[in-house]
Amino acid sequence: MTTTLNATPDTGSLSLTSAERSDLDRAEREAGRRIAAERAARDAAAREAGIPRAQSSLERAGRPSTASTAAPTASTGSAVSAPAVGHPRRTFGFVLAGLATTLMLAGASAPSPFYPHLEQSLGIGALGVTIAFAVYAVVLLATLLTAGSISDHLGRRPVIAVGFVVLAVSVVVLLHADSGGMLYLARAIQGAASGVLVSTLSATIQDFAPAKHPQRATLVNALAPGIGLASGTVIAGILLQNIGDVATAATWTFLPITLIYVALAGLIWIAPESSRREPGWQRSLAPRAAVPVAARRLFAISVPVVLGGWATGGLFFSLGPTIVRAELGVDSQIGDALVVALLPASGAVAGFILRNRRPKVPAVYGAAALAVGTALMIVALSLTSLPVYLVAVVIAGTGFGTAFMGTIGSLVPLAAPHERAELFASLYIAAYLSFGIPAVVAGLLSGVLGLHTTVLAYAVVVAIAAGVAAVLRASPGRAPRTPADASADSAATA
Repeated sequence: MTTTLNATPDTGSLSLTSAERSDLDRAEREAGRRIAAERAARDAAAREAGIPRAQSSLERAGRPSTASTAAPTASTGSAVSAPAVGHPRRTFGFVLAGLATTLMLAGASAPSPFYPHLEQSLGIGALGVTIAFAVYAVVLLATLLTAGSISDHLGRRPVIAVGFVVLAVSVVVLLHADSGGMLYLARAIQGAASGVLVSTLSATIQDFAPAKHPQRATLVNALAPGIGLASGTVIAGILLQNIGDVATAATWTFLPITLIYVALAGLIWIAPESSRREPGWQRSLAPRAAVPVAARRLFAISVPVVLGGWATGGLFFSLGPTIVRAELGVDSQIGDALVVALLPASGAVAGFILRNRRPKVPAVYGAAALAVGTALMIVALSLTSLPVYLVAVVIAGTGFGTAFMGTIGSLVPLAAPHERAELFASLYIAAYLSFGIPAVVAGLLSGVLGLHTTVLAYAVVVAIAAGVAAVLRASPGRAPRTPADASADSAATA
C-alpha cells in the first residue's frame, strides 16, 4: 500500500511507502524533541546569566507550546502517549523519586553509628571500617561506569524497581553479618544497587521537574542526599542508644529499611515512564564516563568542589564516630550520631536557603565554606574543643550541601535530556571517588601516624582543594556553550 503526496507541477508527484512515511514521522518527532531540548537548554543558560527568557508568540497569547510530552517506546524510540506535564502521575513520580533518593542514602549512612561496635565485635579495627566504607564506594563507582546510563535504554521504572530489590537484599546480608567478609559483601551489594539507582533517580527527578518550576529538580537532587545521610545516621543512633542491645537495635534499624525498599520497588510502577528507550543496552555496559562537550570546561572546574565536599563526607561517615569519641571525649551513641549528622543536615538547610539563587552563587559559597569550616576543624582538634568543632562542622556542612547543588544546577542546562543519565553518572563518579578513596587512605595512615595527625593532615588537604575551587569558580570567564549554541552555529554555517 502506498501513499501519494501531490507536489507542485515543477517537482511532479512523490510516492512514499507506509514504512517510509513512518520513518519520516519518527524523524519529525525526534526533531521536535531536539528543538524542545535546545530551547530548554537556552532558557536555562539565560537564567544562569541573568537574562530574561524570550517568550514565543504562542506563550504570549496564553496558549501552550507544541513541545511533545510523550514518552518514547523501547523498540523504536518513537513517542507514545504519556501523561501531560502537571498530570498527577508525573507529580507523584517527581515526589517518589526524591523520596527514594533520600531513603536510599539513609540506608547507606545508617551503619555509621554501629561502626565502633563492629570494630570490636568483628575484630576489624579502624582500617576494617574504612575498607567496608570504601568497598561500598568502589563498587558503586564500577556500577556507575558500566550501568550508570542503562535506564536510558531499558527505561527508568524497571531499573529503579530492580535496584531497590537488590538494595533490600544487601540490607538483609548486612543485618546478618558476623564477620568482616560478610560486612564487605553486604556493602558491595549495596554499592552495586546504589550505583544503578543514584544516576537513574537523579535523571528521573529531572525528567519529572515541574514545568513552571524546573529549578526544583536541582534543589531535590542536591538536598535529598544530605537529608538522607543525616536522617539515617540520627535514627540509627537514637535506636542504638535507647535499645542498648546492639543486635536488637540493628534489627529495628535495618528491617524497616528492607521493607521500605521493597515497597519503593513496587510504587515506582505507578509513575509514568519518562525515558526515551534506545536500543543497544548491551553496548552501554562498556565502561565509560561521558560528559557532554558543552559541559566539559565547567565540569573540570567543578571537580575540586566535589572533591572537597565529598571527601569531608567520607571522613565523617567512616571515622566520624571514632573521631568524636577519641579526640573530643563524646561518649554516647546519640552524641556520635548527632555530630556526624550535623554535616549533611546543615548542608540541606543552607541549600534550601540558597535554592533561588543562580547556580554559581551556591557553588562559590559552598567551596569557600568548605575551606573555612575545614580550617576551623583543624583549630578545634588542636584545642580539643567540642564547641569550636561543632561550629566548624556547621560551616563546612553548609558548604557540603550548597557546593554540590550549585554544581548540579550549573551543569544540567549544558546537557540534552538524553545525555543526563551519563552526566549524572560522571558527576557521581567524581563524588564517590572523593567519598571512598581518601577515607581508606586515612584508615591506613591512622595506624601509622595516629588518628589525630591523620585527621589534621586530611583537613589541610581538603581545605586547600576547597579554597582553590572557590577561586576557580568565582573567577569570571567565558560562558559555557549549551547544546542550543552548537545548533545555532551549525545552522549559521549551513
